[in-house]
Amino acid sequence: MSSLLSQTLVAFTIEFDNEFEHRVPHRTTRHGPNTASRALPWLVSMVMWLKFLRFVPLEGIPLRDLYRQSGCTRDELKTYLPRLTKWWGYLSLGPNLGAGPADRMVTPTAGGRKALEAWRPLTGVIEKRWQDRFGHETMQDLRGAMQSLIASFEMDLPDSLPILGYQLLSSPGQGDTRSKAGTTTSTLPVLLAKVLLAFVTEFESELKFSLAISANVLRLAGDKGVRVRDLPRLSGVSKEAIAMATGFLEKRGLAVLQPESPGSRVKSLILTAAGRRLEKRCGRLVWEIEERWQACPDREAVVSLRSLLERLAGDAFAEQSPLFLGLQPYPECWRASVPKREVLPHYPMILHRGGYPDGS
Repeated sequence: MSSLLSQTLVAFTIEFDNEFEHRVPHRTTRHGPNTASRALPWLVSMVMWLKFLRFVPLEGIPLRDLYRQSGCTRDELKTYLPRLTKWWGYLSLGPNLGAGPADRMVTPTAGGRKALEAWRPLTGVIEKRWQDRFGHETMQDLRGAMQSLIASFEMDLPDSLPILGYQLLSSPGQGDTRSKAGTTTSTLPVLLAKVLLAFVTEFESELKFSLAISANVLRLAGDKGVRVRDLPRLSGVSKEAIAMATGFLEKRGLAVLQPESPGSRVKSLILTAAGRRLEKRCGRLVWEIEERWQACPDREAVVSLRSLLERLAGDAFAEQSPLFLGLQPYPECWRASVPKREVLPHYPMILHRGGYPDGS
């Protein structure tokens, strides 16, 4: 279930991001004339829109209201407000108009205004494409199954997955569970994120270990190990995300990096005995959680959701998965200049680098 939810959410996000990149002037380090002007905003992913930027009106908002409405923790705002202002150029901070720093106005830059105007209708645009692609009834059933499950959860879940830190844990902290004013909980990416967060919260609260690492690295290493250079292709997540995960495993004594053969420059990730035990525990727990969900009073919604997600995802490989039908980037998009992906991640690896769902 967690893999199917993840692959569907990642596919929606990539299609959303490709369309945004096509519509809005921006800058990147990769290619094209858009890199020429520092006045253009830096390209970021849908998570930044959901977590922060959708709460900023064109006329601006006091910082204290942005904190209250977004539901972000103070640490999150402290970390990402400088990025959104000084680094990425979407917002600007005005002078202090009140008694403290929280009275400062947060306003969109000229480039930020264009981005906000493009982002606001974009979820609906992609959802309409999915209705045309998969069928109106299928999408309505998918939405209904997720809404039914979310209504049964005993936690108030945020509208998007978190940006992963050092331990790559996804479980929401105390600051993430506050109610959010103006939240639209019926959009497809929000529903997918909430159900996935409920699953990962159950997993990580029991095991105290990252589902992101388990799904994208431990699962592939198994008993025999795996070439490190093959992990991005096999997992569908970036080299940078893989490096964070393998570094964490090494420091915890769960894996070692060693030459594939004596004198070889090709490194393999080999799980230690503790790592192999953990990998098996992770695999068992994923299935146990799904069995618990199917034993709950809303079993019908769980069974329906799994069936619908299987219909959308297929086997998650590019040649067979219907989710790949909308992932062809525009020629000018940065994803058009990198190798074509073969798989979708079994769990999103959202990093501080811009919030991309594969850690890019």
